[in-house]
Amino acid sequence: MKIPIYQVDAFASEIFKGNPAAVCPLKEWLPDQVMQNIAMENNLSETAFFIEDGDVFHIRWFTPKAELDLAGHPTLASAHILINEYKNNNRSLIFKTKIGDTLNVSINKNLYLMNFPSRPPKVVNDRSNIFEALGKKPIELLAHRDLIAVFENQEDISSINPDLEKLKKLDYPSVVVTAVGDNSDFVSRNFAPKLGIPEDPVTGSSHCELIPYWSKKLDKKEMIALQISERGGKIHCTNNNDRVLIGGEAVTFFRGEIDLNLKNI
Repeated sequence: MKIPIYQVDAFASEIFKGNPAAVCPLKEWLPDQVMQNIAMENNLSETAFFIEDGDVFHIRWFTPKAELDLAGHPTLASAHILINEYKNNNRSLIFKTKIGDTLNVSINKNLYLMNFPSRPPKVVNDRSNIFEALGKKPIELLAHRDLIAVFENQEDISSINPDLEKLKKLDYPSVVVTAVGDNSDFVSRNFAPKLGIPEDPVTGSSHCELIPYWSKKLDKKEMIALQISERGGKIHCTNNNDRVLIGGEAVTFFRGEIDLNLKNI
């Protein structure tokens, strides 16, 4: 069995920037463990698998260690592959997740705009072990799916060096640090060692939490965010109450095939 595979740099306009994601279009689902093994073999922060079903694409995402309920940059990468490799002429694509959410991705010139659920974070009262793991004391601590630590300024985010082993012990899949940006509305970094990702270069899904927070804080509906990892990425953000728009560019890095023999697995 030969499975097409693409690697896309999401939230980037040139290769070697943004966040690389693997994309595997399928005709039918592979066994869960096989998809998990492919993601582990790829050793990228996320691998997306999707199946076409009429006008809808069913999508699933795996890190090297676990399946996710929501992922941004591999969804953006999947839309990019459908438009550029599979010549899908729709300017709006519909993805269905395993848990039943509908995700729309629209295309405006070179920008992919993902319509995702808003996930406003709430204040965290139990702060035991968090400050020690971060190595710095934030001015605010909130959470939804991820832990969100808010700091004073961009320099705090650039210089932070958390203890990854201690982060693994926290009850959150990833830890996001954020602050007002010097040349953007806000900046962030995302650490997810529990999922096998020491630092995620650019994280679409964490902006489901960051956008409602910063929109209220800055009193702005539309914002530009920068994820200031080593590779870096630019995220176009819009707050639409119970939904958020997360936008970015993408570029294909390579095209290939996986030669898979299920009898030997």
